[in-house]
Amino acid sequence: MKVPDFIARFVNWVEGEETIKIDPKPARKRPKTPENRRRKLERSSVPFSDVHPLFTTAYDVISVLVCVTLVVVLLITVSWMPRFGESDNPAENEVYTRYLEEELEEAGAVNAVAGMILDYRAFDTLGESNVLFIAVCSVIILLRADKSKTTGKYHIPELQATTIPKPDDKVFRGAATLLVPVGVLFGIYVILNGHLSAGGGFSGGAIIGASFILYAAAFGFEKLEKYFTFRTYQWVSFGALITYTLLKTYSFYTGANDLESHIPLGTPGAILSSGLILPLNICVGLVVACTMYMFYALFTKGGLGNGQ
Repeated sequence: MKVPDFIARFVNWVEGEETIKIDPKPARKRPKTPENRRRKLERSSVPFSDVHPLFTTAYDVISVLVCVTLVVVLLITVSWMPRFGESDNPAENEVYTRYLEEELEEAGAVNAVAGMILDYRAFDTLGESNVLFIAVCSVIILLRADKSKTTGKYHIPELQATTIPKPDDKVFRGAATLLVPVGVLFGIYVILNGHLSAGGGFSGGAIIGASFILYAAAFGFEKLEKYFTFRTYQWVSFGALITYTLLKTYSFYTGANDLESHIPLGTPGAILSSGLILPLNICVGLVVACTMYMFYALFTKGGLGNGQ
């Protein structure tokens, strides 16, 4: 029986007796015309109705099984929880007692909520901040927000020709002129004051993000994108998440090994106190503010200017 030539060449190549040379054919370059771009988009996106019926059936069955399995697991977990009011339930929860009684001494935060989410449970807050960043990345992927080589901006192909009309309401613009600076300043105050009273990175970032949205709705995206581009969002979110990660990694490492962190808690009630809670609040606020405006820009006009 004659061995096929490609198998013999592969065996010789494995044994070091022959070198396989692959000369790829140069890809034929098509002119970048609107018609060719439209055809490329049609080839890359297959309608769900054109998928094989067996695949759609399997997709439906697997989706139902996953949902049913998740519901069953959650119901079983809930059934194992102790019933409310039973005599054998724990009389006291040591966790919240530790938070309320030792928080001022250990975290230095007057606001017990801030001390809990950014000191005792800061690892969970880091995950929540990353979820916001990942959510924006997922929206960009799902909406096919591609970067244009000509304009340097991220846009959705289907909404590329869509224009967002600027409002001509003078009352709306006048109100935005007064409210946007106040909103941004108040958001900064809420972030910086989060370890002293009600507030923090999530609520302050939401206020700043809402102010950006109000400005874009009143004066258009072009003016805001002179200062806030997609590149700005990338670097601000990346820098905030990396800073948060590095600060808490150091804190986790020293705390887990009973080492002195040398991070002063300051005087409780002072603006520069509570150890790492203040810079962590700033990082969370930046991520939340950028994410809110990013979602608005993506769903409204299809993307942000890239700033190039």
